[in-house]
Amino acid sequence: MSILVTGIGVTAPNGIGLDRFWAATLAGESGIDRLSRFDVSGYAAQLAGEIRDFDAAAYLPDRLMPQTDISTRFALVAADLALADGAVVTGDLTDYDMGVVTGNASGGFEFTHREFSKLWTRGPRAVSVYESFAWFYAVNTGQISIRNGMRGAGSALVADQAGGLDAVGHARRTIRNGTPLVLAGGVDSALDPWGWVAQIASGRLTGATDPHRGYLPFDAAAAGFVPGEGGAMLILEDADHARSRGAEYAYGEVAGYASTFDPPPGSERPSGLRRAAELAMADAGVDADGIDAVFADGAGIPAADAAEADAIRAIFGSRGVPVTVPKALTGRLYSGGGPLDIAAALLSIRDGVLPATAGTTDPSAAYDLDLVVGAPRPGPVSTALVLARGLWGFNSAVVVRKAAGWQAKPPRSPELHTRTKENTHA
Repeated sequence: MSILVTGIGVTAPNGIGLDRFWAATLAGESGIDRLSRFDVSGYAAQLAGEIRDFDAAAYLPDRLMPQTDISTRFALVAADLALADGAVVTGDLTDYDMGVVTGNASGGFEFTHREFSKLWTRGPRAVSVYESFAWFYAVNTGQISIRNGMRGAGSALVADQAGGLDAVGHARRTIRNGTPLVLAGGVDSALDPWGWVAQIASGRLTGATDPHRGYLPFDAAAAGFVPGEGGAMLILEDADHARSRGAEYAYGEVAGYASTFDPPPGSERPSGLRRAAELAMADAGVDADGIDAVFADGAGIPAADAAEADAIRAIFGSRGVPVTVPKALTGRLYSGGGPLDIAAALLSIRDGVLPATAGTTDPSAAYDLDLVVGAPRPGPVSTALVLARGLWGFNSAVVVRKAAGWQAKPPRSPELHTRTKENTHA
């Protein structure tokens, strides 16, 4: 069974809407800057991939505003964009034939912390009744399902940065189990003061203050990553279903997926990332020679970058495959990072060009990778491997490739395309 990606919706720090995001990515336009939501001058980390000038009320019904965290608003808009991009009219399809699977790492951080503050300062009667679900990891799946009348199989996966790829892999499994269309991906946001402190506590964030030198995957000067917000939602569907509803385009096929866990800390056994990649490639029926590019996890932490470079070299050999980290322009988006990388990989396949790894100017020779830096690299791309790792040892890999017999949707001018506020589903 061929599982196609027929629509993509993006809410990213360097662009809302697929075409705007892709134009910015190829142009090297970064969404990383000093965090502006509150005063970060006294914090150990100050840079973030922040989505600025986002007016959720311009895109969503008024009734949703008091019951949603900012991350859910990003997810709802990304879902709307994906459905529009894929020309999916949910009202014309059977409700139980459409499912939703999302990844989530943070839940509704900003919403719940605001309500906790009300509880402690004003008492329980001041707390919103929507606190009962707005904080929850599954809320994006639920809200997208309700808004679009998608009553089929629904799930939420929590695995930090790897969770977004896990959501896509689980959506593929869901389709094979009988739900012909699934809206899948991930979106996260934790840029409120409490969420910010929680991220700093990991010890993995950069202390740099120059937005252009903060997040440097595989660079000799790498010293931590920049966190961000947003992500991507994808329309996945069985090829036969896509044809039956009159779909004209498909960006590509989700050909392989796998996930693994690392051994416990202190073990002499290697990371499970290599095994995840090899299992995903085997699932897709391709070997190392069949992969044209790797969209790497690129943690920007020397030890983590070294471990990932070891895994890539073990599979492909010394400088054996082009490697890129487009998230260097957005920051690490947790569950949103993997689906956004899938979107970039599919557009690379469509357009025959690999985006550069922004910021990285001095790739460490010790990693021995063919890292795409400086400028986008043109050349044919038919199959790509996307990697992601999460805290506590999660590893995930997805293989995407050109869909035989399908034409990818051509690029449009990079303008914001979104659905109107009106919602046909109560």
